[in-house]
Amino acid sequence: MQDVRAAKQALRERLLSRRREIGARDLAESAGALRDVLLADNQVADASTVGCYVSVGGEPGTGPLLDELERRGTQTLLPVHLDDGDLDWARYTGAHGLAPAPMGLLEPQARRLGPAEIRRAQVVMVPALAVDRHGHRLGRGGGSYDRALTRLVGSDALVVALLHDQEVLDLPIPHERHDIPVHAVATPSGVRRLR
Repeated sequence: MQDVRAAKQALRERLLSRRREIGARDLAESAGALRDVLLADNQVADASTVGCYVSVGGEPGTGPLLDELERRGTQTLLPVHLDDGDLDWARYTGAHGLAPAPMGLLEPQARRLGPAEIRRAQVVMVPALAVDRHGHRLGRGGGSYDRALTRLVGSDALVVALLHDQEVLDLPIPHERHDIPVHAVATPSGVRRLR
């Protein structure tokens, strides 16, 4: 168990270092491309409720996607981190409805809907630093999304990790029993189903 955690942390540090090298112009361009490939996917385009998040730093940009989902009338749920590490959810009402939160995040200021609200989503987009070909996802290590994703086990919701192109790995990502795999990855180059 300790070896898996150490391997995950070493990989996490390498990937975060690469993300720090991505320039603002490249991030903005890839955010638009990511929006376009996601909305070209029928399952995403047809969803009435989507779970997503507000990207920060070197993460693949979600701003253009969030704004287009709102423009289309798609109900978009954004996470609100709880003190116990779990995620509550609130509706995205536009960039004006976001406020700074702990850990350098931005969170919606709309009414909280409860941790179980994510079950209403047909598509849930999650952050990741990398995903392997089997859907094993490497996150930041807090476990918040794994907790949230357990609520979707047995549902038909499509769980998609948003990544930069080079973050889909051929080598297996170290994982533990509590790590919930994703069904697909989306990069600026396209959406790919994994299992």
